[in-house]
Amino acid sequence: MWLQREISLKPRARGFHLITRELLQQLPELQKIEVGLMHLLIQHTSASLTLNENADPTVRSDLENYFSRAVPENEPWYQHCDEGPDDLPAHIKSSLLGASLTLPIGQGALRLGTWQGIYLCEHRNRGGSRRVVVTLQGEAS
Repeated sequence: MWLQREISLKPRARGFHLITRELLQQLPELQKIEVGLMHLLIQHTSASLTLNENADPTVRSDLENYFSRAVPENEPWYQHCDEGPDDLPAHIKSSLLGASLTLPIGQGALRLGTWQGIYLCEHRNRGGSRRVVVTLQGEAS
């Protein structure tokens, strides 16, 4: 079985946001896959995806604080700043974290660890709606 779908995520503020549930609600076909893979690709260069802690929200705020310090805005050597001071830092953060994830599926569910969740990492102050292409492949029951 192969399935590919583009999912639009609701707009979010800058930061790290759990989107596991939002994605899975739009993928009922995943429940039919006995063994397979889910590939996610965010179609933007100023946001990213990562897998991390799904329980304690302080992890998400700590990650945002870390990346804001590691990749600051308004550096004098930035040339690409046509869309504001968060423009180039957003591209750098996206490159550091990555635009895609590949996750295992087993018995109709993602095979994530107990404390793992999928994050949308919004690096712009006002990024708007984000699109994710999801590709499911596997043996259906």
